[in-house]
Amino acid sequence: MAPAFQRVRVAVLGVPIDVVAPSEARDRIAAWAAKRDSRVVTICNAHAVVTANCDPDFRTVIEQADMATPDGMPVAWMLRALGHPGQKRVDGPDLMWEFCRDAAQRGDALFLYGSTVETLLRLSSRLREAFPALHIAGSHSPPFRDLTIDEDEAIVRRINDSGAQVIFVGLGCPRQELWMHAHRDRIHAVMIGVGAAFDFHAGVIRRAPRWMRTHGLEWLHRLISEPRRLWHRYLVTNSAFIFGAARQLIARRQR
Repeated sequence: MAPAFQRVRVAVLGVPIDVVAPSEARDRIAAWAAKRDSRVVTICNAHAVVTANCDPDFRTVIEQADMATPDGMPVAWMLRALGHPGQKRVDGPDLMWEFCRDAAQRGDALFLYGSTVETLLRLSSRLREAFPALHIAGSHSPPFRDLTIDEDEAIVRRINDSGAQVIFVGLGCPRQELWMHAHRDRIHAVMIGVGAAFDFHAGVIRRAPRWMRTHGLEWLHRLISEPRRLWHRYLVTNSAFIFGAARQLIARRQR
């Protein structure tokens, strides 16, 4: 019998985020994958929360996701401050790596969608090297544009025909979340948006040291590594998150 999960969500800047431990998140995904349920899992850092707070359409995507985990220490800290002191970060790279480890033992079939052909080749090689029994049912690097109807139908058929139970989607936020939302009930698998996890695990981009991740400084490491691409995201959206979080906590204390 599949385990029963009690879902608890808390609004962070008005955006519902799941209170969930990393191991429980993996267990939920595994239970859905065993039935080939069409599910959407969003990994929400401060950027995603601020984007959802400002964009009603994107907010709907997060609200309707089957699980929205607290990626990034600021989001986890907010859940702690809002009454869940044990909340840990549930980020895309770690979730993906640890799920692959467990999936290799269970025999789950996985599909990799996103990034470049070269990155996917390196990623597949590294995953198979780390987990020799891992079943990667397929991978696909989509063009950086909207797919035609025929192209989209072809990739849906390819993923479904592969027998994949879990699709790791590495298109970046918010593109990956919108893609997953649009393919709910069309793709018969659990779709998980993991952002830069493909680049990290493929060795294309060096990830921040664990001490920086633990202390909420991974954004700084990424900003230093890719300043021209990420300065706006981290300096502007992080400031907006801090302001919104402070306002929410002050309002909560005044009740």
